[in-house]
Amino acid sequence: VVVTGAGSGIGLATSRAFAAHGAEVVCADIDLDAARRAAGTIEKDLGGTAHAAQVDVADMEQMERFSRNIIAQYGVPDIVVNNAGIAVVGSFLDHTVDDWRRTVDINLWGVVHGCRLFAAAMVERGQGGHIVNVASLAAFAPSRLLPAYSASKAAVKMLSDCLRAELAGHDIGVSAICPGFVSTAIARNATYTGADLHDDAVRGLARRGYPPERVAAHVLRAVHRNQAVVPVNLEGKIGYALSRISPRAMRGLARLTGTTSVSRNRG
Repeated sequence: VVVTGAGSGIGLATSRAFAAHGAEVVCADIDLDAARRAAGTIEKDLGGTAHAAQVDVADMEQMERFSRNIIAQYGVPDIVVNNAGIAVVGSFLDHTVDDWRRTVDINLWGVVHGCRLFAAAMVERGQGGHIVNVASLAAFAPSRLLPAYSASKAAVKMLSDCLRAELAGHDIGVSAICPGFVSTAIARNATYTGADLHDDAVRGLARRGYPPERVAAHVLRAVHRNQAVVPVNLEGKIGYALSRISPRAMRGLARLTGTTSVSRNRG
């Protein structure tokens, strides 16, 4: 199993979950020390087999070298989890071109690179496999404060649907995991533009109290059952259902997102 963004949060929890079920795991992260810590805890705490690797998923050449090295050293992976991602929080008019480029490069192009390189190897091997792309509730729930993030995650979901159709004949499953609010460091590490939303976002995720380990359980279940789209936790499931039943209601809710924080910031 290859997991990107494995140094923390959902990536770390997913790596540990697969290892606990007997998988050999490659923990990949842009932060090599974090990847090494992740692999080390798997070996120490779980007695599993894990390897650390450094890669910037947004860099095509790095991803090509990474995939070649993984396949040469450990063989074609049976499962690939494209999890690495970032968030930029703020209104569209406060997003810079660099904010957009960085978000799309990591959240979308990182998934494209992972799918393209490892799916080709899986097809050539001819023994099936599974690709998991971590999207978000934001893939189908618009928000006035997450335009770049939401657009990138919606693209990941659609890419997953397209790829699932193409690879089904090769016995390769594709799942899009769409978590709602999860208690990870994504809010703390996000880029904030315009209104001062950092503290509210960090406190909100902490209060939500939904651990990444529960998302990891959904990832394993999605692979086992070959599920296409997996909304995770209550808000994820409600948001997914509403997006299909009443898109208009979702657009209405989007207008309310963050209004309290924005109003308070403007005094």
